[in-house]
Amino acid sequence: MTAATPPTLFPRATAASEYADPPRDADAVLDGLDPEQREVALALHGPVCVLAGAGTGKTRAITHRIAYGVRAGILQPASVLAVTFTNRAAGEMRGRLRQLGAGGVQARTFHSAALRQLQYFWPKAVGGELPRLAERKVQLVAEAAARARIRLDRNELRDVTGEIEWAKVTQTVPEDYPAAAALAGRQAPRDAAEIARIYGGYEQLKRDRGVIDFEDVLLLTVGVLQDRPDIADQVRGQYQHFVVDEYQDVSPLQQRLLELWLGDRDNLCVVGDASQTIYSFTGATPDHLIDFRRRHPGATVVRLIRDYRSTPQVVHLANGLLAQARGRAAEHRLELVSQREPGPEPEYTEHPDEPAEAEGTARRIRELIAAGVSPGEIAVLYRVNAQSELYEQALADAGVPYQLRGAERFFERPEVREAGLLLRGAARAGGSDPALDDADLASQVRAVLGTRGWTPEPPAGSGAVRERWESLAALVRLAEDFARARPGAGLADLVAELDQRAAVQHAPTVDGVTLASLHAAKGLEWDAVFLVGLTEGMMPITYAKTDQQIEEERRLLYVGVTRARRHLALSWSLSRAPGGRPNRRPSRFLNGLRPGSGGSRGSGGRALTATGAGAGAVAGVERAASRPRGRRAPVRCRVCGRTLTDAGEIKLMRCEDCPCELDEALYERLRDWRAERARDLGQPAYCVFTDKTLLAIAEAVPGTASELSGISGVGRRKLDSFGADVLALCAGGEFADTAQDATEK
Repeated sequence: MTAATPPTLFPRATAASEYADPPRDADAVLDGLDPEQREVALALHGPVCVLAGAGTGKTRAITHRIAYGVRAGILQPASVLAVTFTNRAAGEMRGRLRQLGAGGVQARTFHSAALRQLQYFWPKAVGGELPRLAERKVQLVAEAAARARIRLDRNELRDVTGEIEWAKVTQTVPEDYPAAAALAGRQAPRDAAEIARIYGGYEQLKRDRGVIDFEDVLLLTVGVLQDRPDIADQVRGQYQHFVVDEYQDVSPLQQRLLELWLGDRDNLCVVGDASQTIYSFTGATPDHLIDFRRRHPGATVVRLIRDYRSTPQVVHLANGLLAQARGRAAEHRLELVSQREPGPEPEYTEHPDEPAEAEGTARRIRELIAAGVSPGEIAVLYRVNAQSELYEQALADAGVPYQLRGAERFFERPEVREAGLLLRGAARAGGSDPALDDADLASQVRAVLGTRGWTPEPPAGSGAVRERWESLAALVRLAEDFARARPGAGLADLVAELDQRAAVQHAPTVDGVTLASLHAAKGLEWDAVFLVGLTEGMMPITYAKTDQQIEEERRLLYVGVTRARRHLALSWSLSRAPGGRPNRRPSRFLNGLRPGSGGSRGSGGRALTATGAGAGAVAGVERAASRPRGRRAPVRCRVCGRTLTDAGEIKLMRCEDCPCELDEALYERLRDWRAERARDLGQPAYCVFTDKTLLAIAEAVPGTASELSGISGVGRRKLDSFGADVLALCAGGEFADTAQDATEK
């Protein structure tokens, strides 16, 4: 297959295109589809399986399929249920269907569709009102743990909550959790028996308080449909045709619900890509997608491999990444073929430490913005959310606006709520406000929001004021797009549009660089993507132990790579903090892909060394890696003698759960001192010492420089910089006193 499709055939969607006139008839719906997408659109009967690679236009194919069926009179809009996994994706699907003239189709998440049915049928199936949804699941889990006399720190609480969610979507009851977790190879955050006790207590608390959680919504809907054939028949009478997007992410519970919706019919179209399965920790499995033809022998199977999103250079790297994959999902990988013009080669950059990596990324982003790339078309993607802080600071220091993906929802921001109320009030006032008389819609919105902080030019700097302005500016841009597409529209029409968007969390674009985890970036795309922190222990993450877990980490990186349209940068740092030991290695997933890594597949990427990295060049790392190293003696727990392998335990010189003699007062003094030094240096606190290092110091209470340097994390440079302060604190000095003495001197 060659890249023969004209680039203009698949223009990128714009905000204004959401309000364009629908196609004139059913045949016009098919205009602009490539041969494979057209095959999907015309396959309206029987089971259909669409294997769609990243950037191949899967949403376009399935929405045009539904719209063609509706416009041709083959499908009744109210009889179609399209399900996906996020409110944003469902909202986008509804918007596209409305644009294509198929506005009556139900497009929802699994949970939303199930909740709607449960609310309707609960009085008939059970009686009374449906129990309310628990607002904060974590609080109930914490209370259940406390009742079981099990102490959980914040991270353990989050992870145990995740285990409970996994158990429920795999239909595992509390007493069966230990065996099920062992069978699935779960890396449980606590003893499985303890989690089972917490899980059982959590379920009892919900019953006592008459609340349900989101997993209960699916479980109860499945229960009602299984136990009440009359209700199941009523649901099946309503919905005759089903479409499931992101089918590789369905859990066993969602699959069971889908089967109950279908009954003995086969009017089902599923769309997915096994190579983008990245949520197995929540119970998702690609097996349902991979085994679709076995369950439906007569299914129509269509493969979408023409990539309209990314340049050949980005696609080449993505294909090379998957070429090294192993396992069942890898056997079903799709080799993508870019349909775009060539672009720049991916950049590989090494940095001496994490702050330097963040600063270098911010500099490169400023260069792209200066070259004409919009900040809203740039993303920085990382493995865990804790990595965002450095990049927030670096972008703020560089004067680059940014937004955190996965933070507060746009329509829940206070300034957006307030703006909505003001616009609603202005719409009701009609022509009674002289300031709005004879003004067009966009000018009216600017006038209203100008009273609450919007200005034509953004405020200087970053922080809350800038974030508020960005929210209001996004509403202004939305109003401008809406006005261009609907010249006769007024404020009341815009308010209705905002209400509709808020209901499905279809937020307008905020013009700032996106900071997001790789998981949160799924389903999104940008002109430029920076993949940061690509070191062993972070990518793959350190707790990925099994072959299956390692392969999921590879797929996660693949998802990150395929978010980029044109510019792609991959970076890593040799140490965590300035002056730290440069003992990190680039991710194994880049071997054979990045220049100089051996066995290169000729990706052609540019290898860069950040300014000031010195001997940290890629080639230098390869030479260092090839030199023989002395064998380090195993580190044993100073309490029980067990050999330690976890980095945090090695730092503490003991097992996490072994008893310790912590000088809590010293630990607090060390934390206060660290915070002050970090402020003085203008660096994150962990660049001085990590929490684990402070704990180790507070446990060991060293009295000499030699004893202090024996603690993992206290290298020569840190000993020279901070040793005197730390030893003074360990000797009993108060931080406030030493600070005052220093000031007086």
